[in-house]
Amino acid sequence: MNRHFNVAPWPTSLKLFSFLGTTGLIIASYAAYRAIPTLSGFTHNFGLCVALVPLLLLIGCLDFIVSGYTVGPKELSVHRLLTLTTVPLTGLERAWADPAACKGSFRVYGNGGLFSFTGRFYNKRLGSYRAFVTDFHNAIVLKFHDRVVVISPAAPRAFLNHLHHIFPDLKVGDE
Repeated sequence: MNRHFNVAPWPTSLKLFSFLGTTGLIIASYAAYRAIPTLSGFTHNFGLCVALVPLLLLIGCLDFIVSGYTVGPKELSVHRLLTLTTVPLTGLERAWADPAACKGSFRVYGNGGLFSFTGRFYNKRLGSYRAFVTDFHNAIVLKFHDRVVVISPAAPRAFLNHLHHIFPDLKVGDE
């Protein structure tokens, strides 16, 4: 009954932002390393720590990459580069495809475009929601009685059909 869905391909904007962000973090790290004033001692060690911060941020963002989704009767598993995030499907009330779901959102906590859009976001329409998105044009909104989750599978219609197959009473379609 579990079924895997590929994540939506990265749009040009996400590729560009990820490239520019990666390049900027590497340049910042290199510039900080080159600015270390002494060869040893506290100042040198502190400078090395400062130079590593952008690289550690870059490495941390790599784990936010969404690589796919697996849907089962009890949970949605979000596959990331190194980890797996599970979202219990208990209390799922409605699911629908909505390319404009995330418009006007601001990031509360998470990653706003370096390899993905993941974390907690807020907009007037959805309120507070959790996102695991690569391409907003393929966004699917999962409305629970106590929370909202937005994902972006490569085949939104197939994803919704599978959800409807697992949960026949689920309202699937327009908001």
